[in-house]
Amino acid sequence: MGRRRKYPLISLVLLTFILGLTLLSLWILFPKDYFRLPEATKLRDKEWDYMLHSLSYLSIEDVQQNYEKEKLLKDGHNENQRPEEDFIHCQMETCFNFNRCRDNFKVYVYSVESAVPTSPTYEKILNVITSSPYYTKDPGQACLFVLSIDTLDRDELSRDFVRNVPSRLQKAPFWNNGENHIIFNLYAGTWPLYNETELGFKVGKAILAKASMSVEHFRPNFDISLPLFHGTHVEKGEDLGLGVSNEFPSYKQHLISFKGKRYVYGIGSETRNSVYHLHNKKDVIMVTTCKHGKNWKEMKDDRCDTDNAEYEKYDYETLLLNSTFCLVPRGRRVGSFRFLEALKAGCIPVLVANGWILPFSEVIDWKAATIMGDERTLLQTLDVVRSISNLEIFTLRQQTQVIWNQYLASMEKIIYTTFEIIRDRVERHTWRDKNLWNSVPGALSFDLDYADDIKRFPFHHDGDVGLLPNFTAVIYVESGINGLKSSTLGSYSNSLLFRQVRNAAKSQYISKILIIWDSLRPIPKVWPDVKVPLTIKRSSSKSVSQRFVTSDEIETDAVLSLDEKELLSTDEMDFAYSVWRSFPDRIVGYSTRSHYWDEKKNVWRYSSKRTNDYSMVLASGAMYHVYYNHLYWTQTPTQAQQLVESLHSCEDILLNIIVSRITRKPPIKLTSHKMDQSAKKVSGDEDIFQQRQNCLNELLEIYGSVPFKRSSVRLDPVLFRDPVSNLRKKYRQLEL
Repeated sequence: MGRRRKYPLISLVLLTFILGLTLLSLWILFPKDYFRLPEATKLRDKEWDYMLHSLSYLSIEDVQQNYEKEKLLKDGHNENQRPEEDFIHCQMETCFNFNRCRDNFKVYVYSVESAVPTSPTYEKILNVITSSPYYTKDPGQACLFVLSIDTLDRDELSRDFVRNVPSRLQKAPFWNNGENHIIFNLYAGTWPLYNETELGFKVGKAILAKASMSVEHFRPNFDISLPLFHGTHVEKGEDLGLGVSNEFPSYKQHLISFKGKRYVYGIGSETRNSVYHLHNKKDVIMVTTCKHGKNWKEMKDDRCDTDNAEYEKYDYETLLLNSTFCLVPRGRRVGSFRFLEALKAGCIPVLVANGWILPFSEVIDWKAATIMGDERTLLQTLDVVRSISNLEIFTLRQQTQVIWNQYLASMEKIIYTTFEIIRDRVERHTWRDKNLWNSVPGALSFDLDYADDIKRFPFHHDGDVGLLPNFTAVIYVESGINGLKSSTLGSYSNSLLFRQVRNAAKSQYISKILIIWDSLRPIPKVWPDVKVPLTIKRSSSKSVSQRFVTSDEIETDAVLSLDEKELLSTDEMDFAYSVWRSFPDRIVGYSTRSHYWDEKKNVWRYSSKRTNDYSMVLASGAMYHVYYNHLYWTQTPTQAQQLVESLHSCEDILLNIIVSRITRKPPIKLTSHKMDQSAKKVSGDEDIFQQRQNCLNELLEIYGSVPFKRSSVRLDPVLFRDPVSNLRKKYRQLEL
């Protein structure tokens, strides 16, 4: 028996040897391409290999290191390759002309060709740019160039797909192989593979600002990953997040939820086909539908009918608002609309899209606002989210609102963030670190052309620490317009103007008095004898905006804006300054106004009535940071400034809008004071009041939203109107 068993074993060895020789012969005789796998199979294997050998999400630093290694290897094997022909590895140092950006950071938009179709979304983007402070009509002044050719949707099956882009690019006069150009794209590739590199034209040296970017095709320190947003996304202004920032503890109806399409075939189907395993109909809601595409009935599987029925039981918006976490799996492309939708709702995104370069990850710390999941460990997601403490949930949710409100709440904010990231790369001496980008009020609020020292800004102060001491009083003297005649002022010696100067000079915190003379009356030759510097500046143009003097002429952080027609006492000035030092980012003042919506006439109303709340402080007695004067001149839309000048009014409304948009806080009203009788007549002028109301509505339309915040708080000094001796009170003149 033992001898017979050797024959099958010998036969098996011989058979294996013959099979090996056969395979070796075929490999030698036939080209290697003969054994090439189909493209779809290669793609899946490539993705699986990537998932096996990499993290789910890579930081910019990790991507940069991998990129450098790959570049060195590639350069070593391609010594004869001309650099200008290989833009796969573009960086700012190799593919961007910094000389164009020496003087300023401006953006030029090509003229729109009427014969070339443009989608409504791209029209909004171009409108945002052309009405922004970045825009220039002179290509010679431009640092960046934006095409008028719509490149948002490069899916050949889409109705917004623009054809013949390569030939159109060759006609662009400043194209130069894409140098200093930025190309916006939301959709690349088409069914069935949705290849993200299929744009239908060569990007060249252009910066690609694109949604759904993967680590495989992302050029670090050059390209910018955008969020995927709907065409209905707010164009301008801001659509503030719905999360309650101070909600703690953070118990919600559902722990985690997902409601979306399920792909029964093709790319992106693996994760969505598996989420039903997590669904428990209680605190975990995971529902999908097969109803998408024209042929869904032909492709549906055994679970489709059950899934579709369960899907209809839940409202999508309600799920978002009532879930602590929201699952964000990849779609056909690696990005998803659900990412922005979850952030807005204050639902913490749980990301399961391996290899996705998250939007603006160069500057945004997404680990502080999201949970990084993994497609390979989907079924362990519940264990992960259940292990997160209430304090961590509270912190994560707060950060979702910070990031949403500052960078994602409108197309305008998305475009501005894109430009500012590039600006940080170009102007490296004024580079903003991640702490500024990931904290309130955000990097977009810091214009480093104003100062390169963060302490010079009105934000991030612990009380008045770091602020320059004292204030500058700026008194605006206007001509005899708006119902104010020179005869109402009496003689100069006892005029409101001279009394205002004397009162300001007596303040213990005064640094300088600056008179802005915008009047047809002659400037007095003799002024009150004061012990502080007194400067009279004749306005170069009849502009009410001249009152907002820039930091070149002001050496303090605090500015006290005054009019000649409304008198403040010295104590009122001192009290305003003492309050402002605790709130340097806000406008602090005495005279306030409010706004409300008139449903009958469908307009915003401007009100001076004494009510229980307010939303604006007039410039006739307001203390604020001089940085806001800088923003008034550099960041205000041209349309807004032209409106103010045409009406010769409402410049203070515009200033309140600027401050409210940044801080999202109301101004601070101080204790009431007695206003001069002549000023009452002016402020009650019906024509001026109607002008200001019209101006309010037009400004809000220009900005696209209503940034004002109401407050019902008024700050009074301690012992104000208390039944004690006036001699014991610090600000005695306030009650006289």
